[in-house]
Amino acid sequence: MTKFVKKDTLGYTRIFSITASLFVIIGELVGTFVLIYAGCGSGLVNKRGSGNLMLVGMAVVWGLVVMVMVYTLGHVSGAHFNPAVTIALATSQKFPWKRVPSYIVAQVGGSTLACLVLNALFSKDGMGPTLTLPQKGISPLDAIIWEFIITFFLMFVVCGVATDERAINELSGVAIGATVLFNVLIAGPVTGASMNPARSLGPAIVAKNFQWIWIYIFAPTLGAITASVIYRLLRVLDKSESEASKTV
Repeated sequence: MTKFVKKDTLGYTRIFSITASLFVIIGELVGTFVLIYAGCGSGLVNKRGSGNLMLVGMAVVWGLVVMVMVYTLGHVSGAHFNPAVTIALATSQKFPWKRVPSYIVAQVGGSTLACLVLNALFSKDGMGPTLTLPQKGISPLDAIIWEFIITFFLMFVVCGVATDERAINELSGVAIGATVLFNVLIAGPVTGASMNPARSLGPAIVAKNFQWIWIYIFAPTLGAITASVIYRLLRVLDKSESEASKTV
């Protein structure tokens, strides 16, 4: 009887674990879907409205939807919605590597589903406004540098407000959303301000246009990893100084 109960309990534990993991993945998929639907949708609405939203309007949409989804799903999945963020967190040992593949699949899947819906709703407009491409006169190297820098900004803020136990977590959504907003304002006219491989892959898959997609996979990922490593180094140095001052 004891053995039976033990096996039964372990079985329920496994089922619970699998169910919990599934909800987490669904959270990432839904969160990325909403993010891309609203953000890329603003570009399509801007085109249909002959530029009524303009850059500022689209930047506000991106910033607001990121902020809202961080508060909505942060406690469910961590609200990554971005393969670069997921990989960077794993690199700095803030996220388990074994969960990285499922997160990335959910993020790219959510982005692709959102773009499929947008493509159906705006079939006459085409997916051009949703693509992230270097503007005329911007070399691939320039685009890499831009995407590296703005993703570095984003990930550095994420590390500061979402992974540091000293941070005011209640303001994490505001800080991250605001960072996305000003990144879109400064880099949107240059590279499209992706900061997110899933954000670029979804539209590229639906539009079947993979021109320069490697830039938007490589540069954001490198920028996020660099920011994560540097922030972790700063935390280590800060802890060392604090311990040294206590000793003295």
